[in-house]
Amino acid sequence: MSQKKKFKTPNTIILLLLLLTIFAGLTWVIPGGTFERVEKNGKQVVVPGSYHEIESNPTGISDLILAPINGFLDHSAIEIILFVLIVAGVFTLIDETQTIKKIIHRSASFFKENPRFRPLFIPFFMTFFSVMGATFGMSEETIVFTPLFVTLSLALGYNKIVGVAIPFVGAGLGFAGAVYNPFTVGIGQGLADIPIFSGAEFRMLLWLAMTITGIFMVKRYADSIYNSEVIEQADLQETEKENQLSWQQTTIFSLFIFAMGLLVYGVNVWGWYIIELSGLFLTLGVLSALIGGLKANEAVSAFQRGMSDVLGAVLVIALSKSILIILTEANTIDTLLHYLSGLINELNPIVSGNLMLVVQAMINIFVPSGSGQAALTIPIMAPLGDLIGLTRQTVVLIYQLGDGINNLIIPTSGVTMGVLGMAKIQWDDWAKWLFPKLLVLYVVGIIFITLAIVIGYA
Repeated sequence: MSQKKKFKTPNTIILLLLLLTIFAGLTWVIPGGTFERVEKNGKQVVVPGSYHEIESNPTGISDLILAPINGFLDHSAIEIILFVLIVAGVFTLIDETQTIKKIIHRSASFFKENPRFRPLFIPFFMTFFSVMGATFGMSEETIVFTPLFVTLSLALGYNKIVGVAIPFVGAGLGFAGAVYNPFTVGIGQGLADIPIFSGAEFRMLLWLAMTITGIFMVKRYADSIYNSEVIEQADLQETEKENQLSWQQTTIFSLFIFAMGLLVYGVNVWGWYIIELSGLFLTLGVLSALIGGLKANEAVSAFQRGMSDVLGAVLVIALSKSILIILTEANTIDTLLHYLSGLINELNPIVSGNLMLVVQAMINIFVPSGSGQAALTIPIMAPLGDLIGLTRQTVVLIYQLGDGINNLIIPTSGVTMGVLGMAKIQWDDWAKWLFPKLLVLYVVGIIFITLAIVIGYA
C-alpha cells in the first residue's frame, strides 16, 4: 500500500513569483483608477471620495520578466535591502566574538547552580529575548540559541518545548510588541511616511502586555510538566576560566547597549533614517571586530555569513516590491484601495481595524518576512487607513501585530521550521501546544488596536 505524500508548502520565493504572475494577469482585468491626493502636514494623503477610473496599462510579458529586477532597483527597496544586509552581517560578526553566547551561558549556569533562583529562569531569559526582539529585531538568531536552551530546560526538569519557547517565543513577543525594531516598526513607519520610531510610549505598553502574557503562559505550562525527581544532566562543565567574560567581551556588550541607546536618541532627536542607522550598525561591527581581536579575514567572513543568511529575505523584499511596481504601473493600486475600502468603509472603524489585522495575518502566511511584508502591504494599507479613518500609526501597529504573532506558528517561516528542526520537535506538536496561547496573544493585540483607534493613536 503506497503512502500518501504529505503536502509541502511551496517556498516563499515561489509563492511570490506565483503572486507576481497572478497580479500581472489581473492587470488585464482590473480597471485603471486613481484617487486625488493632497499634501497634509508634509504628507501626500488620499482624498476620500475622489476615486475615478482612468486608462489602465496592463502588464506585458517583458514587463513581467523585468519586474523582479525593477524590484531590486527601486530606491526604497535598495535602502531596506542594504539595511537588512548590514544589520545581519554585524550581528553575526558580534556573535563571532562569543560575547552574547557567553553572557547567556553564564546566566544559565547561575540558575542551574542556584536552585532557589530557578523560578526566575524563564521570566529572566524570555524578557531578555523579548527586549532583543523589540529593539534589535532578533529572529533568525534564535536558531543559534535553541540547542543551549533545550539542553538547559531538560537539565532543570522541563522539556524541549520550554527550551524552544524561551528564546523563540520570547523574541517573538518582542517582535510583535516591538518598540524600536528597525525591521518592522522602522521600515513600516518609513513606508507609511511617518516619523521613524514615533509613538514609542504606546508600543512600550503593548510590549509590556505581550511579554507578561507570554511569560505567564509559558511559565504556567513549564510548572505543570516540571519534574523535580528525574532531571536530565546538561553538559555545562566549562571551567571558571572558560566561563569568564573577557574585558573585550565586556566592552563589546557595553558598546552594543550604548549603540541601542544611540539608535533611540538618533531617530528621535537627530532625525536619523535607514542610511544613518546602517552607518551606526556598520560602525558597531567594525569596533566589535577590533576590540574582539578578530583577524581581518575572520571578521569579513563572519560579516559575509550574516549577509548570506538573509539573502532569502532580500529576495522577498525585492519580489514584494516588484508586485507593487506592476500594480502601480498598470494604474490599478488605487482601484484595489477603492474596492478594499468599499468592503469595510461602512463598518465601525474598530471593526475595520481588526479586520485589517486578519488580513495582515493571512498575508503573513505567504510572506513571513517582516520587512518584505511591510514593503508589500504598508503602501496599500496606509492610504486605506486614511480612507476609513485610521491613523497611519495605527495601521503600522496592526501590521506589526499581524506579522509578529503569526510568525510563531506558520510553517512557511524558515525561522520557525529551523528552530523546531534544531530541537527535533514536529511542527504539529508545536502547533497543538502553541495555538491556544496564540489566540490569547491575538486578544491582547485586538485590545490594543481597539484602544489605538479610540484614542486616535498618532
